[in-house]
Amino acid sequence: MRKFFTALVVIPIAVIFLVFAIANRRLVTVSFDPFNSTDPSVGVTLPLFLVIIVVAILGVVAGGVATWFRQRHWRRAARLHEADAREAREQLAQLQAASAAQRAAPPSPALLPYLNETDAAVRDKHGATL
Repeated sequence: MRKFFTALVVIPIAVIFLVFAIANRRLVTVSFDPFNSTDPSVGVTLPLFLVIIVVAILGVVAGGVATWFRQRHWRRAARLHEADAREAREQLAQLQAASAAQRAAPPSPALLPYLNETDAAVRDKHGATL
């Protein structure tokens, strides 16, 4: 199903690029010399569709880089929160282990005379449950 939807999107885009390339195949000179546009010292002659597609790709890359730099404080905050959560999970596991060990440990010998044989509750010398 996923391949079908991928093909449903990719095939029309490929057809659009192909039609665009055929319609815009004239050669254009891209000049990087701002002082002499008629005979540029730094220039390249390419098909128009290639120039447009390369500029579009460069625009997408530049936008992605700009977005990545603008979101750096959110990534840093996420890393810090993840570290805090990891530390809290470790502390919780330690506390649960200590609590389980404390519950599993037999009562201290000093409290044995106060234990009732019918229930396992610990009582003090006045008979109150601890």
